[in-house]
Formats: sequence, structure tokens, C-alpha cells
Amino acid sequence: MTDKTEKAIEIAEQISDIYETNRLLEYEPYDYQKRFHDAKDMTGRLARQRLLMAANKTGKTFCGASEMAFHLTGRYPKWWTGAKFNRPITAWAAGNTTANTRDIVQAELLGEPGDEEEFGKGAIPKQYISGTPLRMPGVPNAYQSLKVKHVSGRNSKLIFKSYEQGKMQWMGKAVDVTWLDEEPPQDIYSQALRAALKGGGIVYMTFTPESGMTEVVTQFMTKLGQSQALYHATWDDAIHLDDDVKAEILAALPPHERDMRSKGIPVLGSGLVFPVNEDDLEVEPFPLPQYWPRLCGLDFGWDHPTAAVWIAWDRDTDTVYVYDCYRKSAETPVVHSAAIKERGSWVPVVWPHDGSQHDKGSGKPLAELYRKQGVNMAHKHFENPEGGIALEPGIMDMLQRMQTGRFKVFNYLRLWFEELRMYHRKDGKIVKVHDDLMSATRYASQSLQFAGLDKPKKRPRKAISNYDYYDSSERIYA
Repeated sequence: MTDKTEKAIEIAEQISDIYETNRLLEYEPYDYQKRFHDAKDMTGRLARQRLLMAANKTGKTFCGASEMAFHLTGRYPKWWTGAKFNRPITAWAAGNTTANTRDIVQAELLGEPGDEEEFGKGAIPKQYISGTPLRMPGVPNAYQSLKVKHVSGRNSKLIFKSYEQGKMQWMGKAVDVTWLDEEPPQDIYSQALRAALKGGGIVYMTFTPESGMTEVVTQFMTKLGQSQALYHATWDDAIHLDDDVKAEILAALPPHERDMRSKGIPVLGSGLVFPVNEDDLEVEPFPLPQYWPRLCGLDFGWDHPTAAVWIAWDRDTDTVYVYDCYRKSAETPVVHSAAIKERGSWVPVVWPHDGSQHDKGSGKPLAELYRKQGVNMAHKHFENPEGGIALEPGIMDMLQRMQTGRFKVFNYLRLWFEELRMYHRKDGKIVKVHDDLMSATRYASQSLQFAGLDKPKKRPRKAISNYDYYDSSERIYA
């Protein structure tokens, strides 16, 4: 072997080592990971408590590890718009047992435990690990804490913990960032939250809801409070999983676990409002025929989101197609109106009875504020075809349509399917949380008699130079 060859091999090994010990530089988040990092609460502010409830093998743990590395080093990427710290931090990272913290959390942050050659090949770049981590007594290859060089020139501190230590070990100290990988018991979550709130810190969790509707899951699903945010990720959000891998995993799972493992939703059983297979609802987007009437359902909100859903109606088969949706919190009717008109100002909009209530700022009915912005609002609030505004008749009609193949949804409407999976009953009653798009859909699907068609452009009375005549054959919707 020549000297040049040996030198080339040495350089190649150095480049490989730099690449492997700087995994954070290659982190390009999926859409769901970016949304989670940037998570806002119901008022539009950065959420200090976040839950990523995700399917298995979607990359949720490395998502959590990457965020921790950004906070510890202070080296945020250009695309980052989430919480930031301009000083060194104290942080906790935890799993359900000390062994799992070592094998999963520590491994994602620092590299494979027990292998010296793998040290520094996790989310935290090796060059920023300061000194030798402190060992965890009695647990082989596990670390108790370590220091990380912050961009300010000082050191951040990371402490590894586990739920099995008990809540007493989580008391007292104030921390800036806490990452909980695997679902914590309520008492541990409460202590982690107290520790963060002492210094205005943040707490985020990444897990698959294997234990069903626990206290922690229920809190985020049905009692979402100020400064909290819930995000989901399914196998469809992780492009590294191909169809063959998905099919192989599903075949090995018992039927009652398949939705939990593949979609990241807790087992709700008979509690689901719409217990249907999503695959039976999904359709690939296609140009909607001009002669299919359209309609928009609007659900007003402020603390909870304002939501709108657009449907098209195939009258020949009596099939409803959901082709677009919109959801946004803490914005004015002017903002929402612009979004609605952008999707076709001619589309009729049906709205619930609270639109007749007067806006506190202007003293005018909400529906009138939208109407003055040019939104084609229905002349009166929503009522069921049989009269009244009761919830269950519309739910039953939607369910029957789904079960008979007369209700379809364009498959790219992630927000819509996200709400569908969480829409459930408790003690027989529908839980009125995270139901904004579902409510808007119900208003629209129960108001088909108000659906309308776009009016074609009129031809000029006489020829005009360079005039582009309207050609209906070229018109494409959705």
C-alpha cells in the first residue's frame, strides 16, 4: 500500500468520524417533528407542555433527543422557531426504568452504551461533550449526568432519571428542560412539571400510548389546558417506512393493538364516535367535477380553534367528499375570512347557532362580521334537516354514510384524520374537546340542500382584444 493510499484512507476515516459524531447536523425533521418542535398552545403562544403521541418506529425518540441537544448546546438550526435558551441549561432526560433510560434515551443522545467507539455518535455532537460523564452507581454502562458545552462558552448539565426512582427523587430542583421518553405516571409528570415551572422551563414527552386512556393521556386528549399542546404521528408521517415493512409489522400484531402501534392512538374500543377503518374513507385527491355542488362548514372558536371543512357532493351516488380543511386558534374573523375566501368566495358557508351571538369587541353577531368580509354565509344558523341543533342525528348520519361507502376524505388531510382518531365518547357522551373539524364536517354534511355551484364567467358582448374566453373543460377544482 502506497503512502498516498494510506493517507487517503486516513482522511476518509476522519471524514466518516466527523459525520458519525455530528448526527445533529443531518437532522432534517419530518413535517410532524417540525410541528412538534414549534408547538403552540390554544392561544397561539409557544406551549410549555407538549406531548408527541406517535406510532412505533416513526422517529419520535430521535426527535426528542435532537431537541434536547439543541437546548443543551444552544446551537439552534436556522429553521428552528420553537422555544430557545440563550444561556446554559439544566435538563432532565428520563425513561420508565434506569435500564430503559440507558438503552433508549442515553443511546439516542450519546451513542450505544458500553461501546467506546460509539460514544459521541448520538444526537449530542461529540465535540460538545465536556469531560467524562458521571457513571450511574450499580447500573453497567449507564450515566448519571454529563456536561455539554454551550455556545456561550459555559456548560449545560444533563441529568438522566427514571420513573422507577419514585417521585421523591424528582422533587426540589428547578430545571429548564425535561424530556420524558415513554409515558410517565401522573405523580412523576406532576413533579417534572413543578420542577420546570419553578424557572419557566418546558416539559415535553414522546411516547406510544401503550397503556390506553391513562391520567396523562386523558389530560392531553380531553382536558387540554393553557400552555399545553398535543401532536400525533402515524406510520404515514414517517417516509422511511415502506409498505412492505408496515404490512409485516401489522401482520405480527394482535388486532386490538394495530391502531395504537401504527397510528399512535390509545385503545379507545367502543368509545370511538366513528369506529370505522380509515382506509375505507381515504381517497386519492382528484379534480372535482364542475357539476358537483360545494359547501363549507364553519365552527367558530378562539381559545379552541376556528375550523372550516369543505365538501363536494356527488348527487348521482349521494356521496360526500371532504376535500379541504382549515384550523387555527386565536385569530380574528378577518384572518379566517381570508382563508375561507381563498378557497372559493362563492362557496356557501354554514355555521352554528353561536354565530348569532354578539362579538364582545364590535357588538355585532359573529356571522355578520364574516359576511361583511365577503364570506358567503348562509342566511341563518345550522339546523338538522329534521329541525333542531341536536348532535346525535348528524353523528348517526355521518356514521351511516361511512359504513355504506358514501363518505370519502382526500387522504392528505392530516388534521382531519388526526381529529377523527381522537373523537370519542366517555360514559356514553361525546367528549367535546378536539372536535372542531368534526363539528364543521357535521354542519356541512347535514346541510347538503344549501350546497352550491360556481357561476361560469360571462362572455363579453363583443370581441375584446387578447380576451381569454372561459373554457369549462379546463376548470380544475381542489
